[in-house]
Amino acid sequence: MIRIAVDAMGGDHAPKITVLGAMEAVKQFEDIEITLYGDENLIRPLLTDSTRIKVVHCDDYFRMDEKDLAAGVRRRKEASMIKAMQSCKEGENDAIVTAGPTAAVVSGGTLIVQRIPGFHRPALGPTIPQVNGKYMLLLDCGANSVCKPEWLLQFAQIGSIYCDKVLGVENPRIGLLNNGEEEGKGRELENITYKLLKESGLNFIGNVEGKEILMNKCDVLVTDGFSGNIALKTIEGTAKGVGQILKQSLMSNFIGKLGALLAKKNLNNMKKRLDASEIGGAVLFGCNAIVVKAHGSSDSFAFMNAIRQARKAVKEEVIPKVKEVLITEVANED
Repeated sequence: MIRIAVDAMGGDHAPKITVLGAMEAVKQFEDIEITLYGDENLIRPLLTDSTRIKVVHCDDYFRMDEKDLAAGVRRRKEASMIKAMQSCKEGENDAIVTAGPTAAVVSGGTLIVQRIPGFHRPALGPTIPQVNGKYMLLLDCGANSVCKPEWLLQFAQIGSIYCDKVLGVENPRIGLLNNGEEEGKGRELENITYKLLKESGLNFIGNVEGKEILMNKCDVLVTDGFSGNIALKTIEGTAKGVGQILKQSLMSNFIGKLGALLAKKNLNNMKKRLDASEIGGAVLFGCNAIVVKAHGSSDSFAFMNAIRQARKAVKEEVIPKVKEVLITEVANED
């Protein structure tokens, strides 16, 4: 059985959506057991089917608008996210899924679940829809504002393993986010990283500009967390803005409304392709257990998909395979 810890109190709509998502997940997958961490008095009335689902009561949880979450991770041992992560550290669970605050997830993953030995820094990696209906992994997108070239190399290595084993992409293409396609472009970080990736044995295809992020240029796109977060937020904001402009244009007159009605199926298909709920969540790569960060505004379907994502990563032994790569690296250095 694959054992998954769920922070039942994390997110804008918890615990309702987390409990519903967990119940749907155990219906979908017969090889998982889920432990819900949170306020038992709120969880139990929602838990209409407790098949392969346990509840661990927690008196505290992280709210989405809290400040100084890094300090809270150290102090608040009874918080639902912390107890769920502690269960992974102690080997009681194989993965954790939470829709709680990103800062708490990154701090908790680093301090409690802890890094894989030899992995420099955990990286947050969301899956980005591409124009051809496929997906690309972007990392880092916020865990590390400042990075070193060797960190980006490890992001590429772990991203390649994840794309191969979880997303089913054979020999994933690795790209480096930069302000130009040519070798030699960018800052010292990008220049040194380019050389490391070129010599890594990975399927490195070179630099990728911002305008190409959605164009299926690569399967894994690596960058520092500052640049990656800006890129991610720009994509999200642009998609939202274009959607609003399109809606306003179509609703502005009778012909537009008629066209929208005729194109309803196509528009819904486009929306589905861009829908984060179809993907699940972002993975905090580099930790000793699988850590999946679902979107704070996830509905039960999106949260179920985040659980599915965690299950797949455990089943495909992503972490043991990363450890093998790191052991090989150390041996080669010696």
